[in-house]
Amino acid sequence: MTHEDIWRALDALAAENGLSASGLARKAGLDATAFNPSKRIGADGRARWPSTESVAKVLSATGAGFSDFASLVTGVAALPRGGRGLSGRRIPLIGLAQAGGEGYFDDGGYPVGGGWDEISVPEIGDPNAYALEISGESMEPVFRDGDVVIVSPGAPVRRGDRVVVRTQKGEVMAKELKRQSAKRVDLRSLNPAHPDYSFEIPEITWMHRVVWATQ
Repeated sequence: MTHEDIWRALDALAAENGLSASGLARKAGLDATAFNPSKRIGADGRARWPSTESVAKVLSATGAGFSDFASLVTGVAALPRGGRGLSGRRIPLIGLAQAGGEGYFDDGGYPVGGGWDEISVPEIGDPNAYALEISGESMEPVFRDGDVVIVSPGAPVRRGDRVVVRTQKGEVMAKELKRQSAKRVDLRSLNPAHPDYSFEIPEITWMHRVVWATQ
């Protein structure tokens, strides 16, 4: 959880309610300038964080729950632990380690073949959505061994999103999109003990956004 993540979540919550940052502050009964960009960095150049009281007032004013706010902070909405028991649509499920093998995805990155298990999840608009079960510790502390992430090939991807990427070499990895230009994609490893990655665009077969995760 970073300073940028928290402010991005507040901005996203404001946008979801059709408000500016100032409008969100007023709605929560705070000074209209409380969430202005100029208030996010102190005169000494140090990052200023919104108070817990301010966040609580915002959640109360907008009717959002803490889990909703947490999903905006992480960029990933949370499914209940044990999501396999949920009622709803069934989508394909495989292990992340398997995803690099042949026969699981077509050239567009959509799930194909008969080697998939299935998982029930709340309704997701993307007909090509699929699930990956995390293995190992390379994605801690965001995703842990046994967590299941729901991936949407059709969802737009922006900076700061958690993504699943497949390279031309067949590697499949879950990372955070750090930066994307017309020539390169920079990925941040979720586990600080692991290196970041940078690829030329032709080196990447596809990149899909993680939209849900068991937590």
